[in-house]
Amino acid sequence: MPRLRIQLFGPFCVQRDEQIVAGFEAHKLQELLGYLLLHRHQPLSREALASLLWPDTTTAQSKKKLRQTLWHLQSTLGSRNESVHDRLLLAEADRIQINPEADYWLDVAAFEKTFELIQSIAGQQLDTQKAEALQYAVQLYQGPLLEGCYEDWCLYKREDLQSRYLAMLDKLMSYCEVHQDYSAGILYGMRIISCNKVREHTHRRLMRLYYLSGDRAAALRQYEQCAAGLEEELCVKPSKRTLALYKQILTEQIAEPEPPFTPPVAQPALECSTSSLIEALEHLTQLQEFLVDLQSQVQQSIQKVEQALNINSNSSSSAQTDGGKDVTETLNRR
Repeated sequence: MPRLRIQLFGPFCVQRDEQIVAGFEAHKLQELLGYLLLHRHQPLSREALASLLWPDTTTAQSKKKLRQTLWHLQSTLGSRNESVHDRLLLAEADRIQINPEADYWLDVAAFEKTFELIQSIAGQQLDTQKAEALQYAVQLYQGPLLEGCYEDWCLYKREDLQSRYLAMLDKLMSYCEVHQDYSAGILYGMRIISCNKVREHTHRRLMRLYYLSGDRAAALRQYEQCAAGLEEELCVKPSKRTLALYKQILTEQIAEPEPPFTPPVAQPALECSTSSLIEALEHLTQLQEFLVDLQSQVQQSIQKVEQALNINSNSSSSAQTDGGKDVTETLNRR
C-alpha cells in the first residue's frame, strides 16, 4: 500500500500510513499541491506557478509567496526528514515537480486511468471486470475537485472531471439496464440528476428504468420532475422525445430491455466485419441522441439570452425616451 494517499475530490485530504496529515487547512497550500499533482507528469516553472496562484501581486511578491507556501508544504509533508528519493516534491531553483518515483496514490489519477480504459466502450458492451472498475471509479468521486477553490484553472479542470464522471454514470446506467439491475441503474441516474437536474436524456433513462422495474407511477413522476426542472431553469418544456416516452409509459407500450451483451465468438472475416459495423452504428446512434439533447439545450439557452437582451433593450429605449422628454421640458421652460 502506498505511504501517501491524496484525495482531491470533495474534501481535501492527505493520509500517511493511513493517518490523516494535519496542517492542510490553508487553501493556497491545497491549491499548490493540487496543481502540481494535476500536472504530475511535467516540471513546472516557479515563475509560472507564482503568477498563476497569486495573479494580483507583483512578480517579486508572488515569488516570495510561492517560496513561503512551498516551505510550508514541504514541512507539512515531512519532506525535510526524507531522502530525495522518497520525497513527493522535487524543488529546484527554477522549477518544481512531483517526484515520478514517489510512493503515493492519487484519487484523480485512478479515476482518469479508468476513464481512459473504458471511454470508447458503450455501456451495453461492458464486461463484468470493466463494469466493476467503473463502479470503483465513480465511488472515488466524492465531490467537485478541490472544494473551495474558485480559480479559473481549477474551475476548468473541475468541469472536465465532472463531465467524465457523468459519462461513467451514463455507461453504468446502460450496463445495469441490459443486465436488468434496474435499482442500481436508477441510483446512478439520480447521481447524474443531482449534478445536473436539466439533463433531459438522463430523465428519460430514469423514466424507462422505473417502468422496467415495475414502478410505472415513479416513471410518470420522473417526467413531472423533468418538466418542472426545465421550466424552472430554462423556461422551456420537455422535448418531443421525452413527451413521446411519457405517452408510451402512459399507454404501457414501451419496448422491453435489450438482452445482456455477450462477446461474439470467432466468425469468418465477413461476419466479424458486419458485427463491428453494427457496434459502430449503435455507438453513433447513442452519440446522435446525445448531440440532439445538447443542441436542444443550447437552443434553449440562446432563447433565454435573446429574451434577456430584448428586455434590456426595451428598458434602455424607455429610459432614453423619458430622458429626452425631460430635456425638452427644461428647454421649453427656459
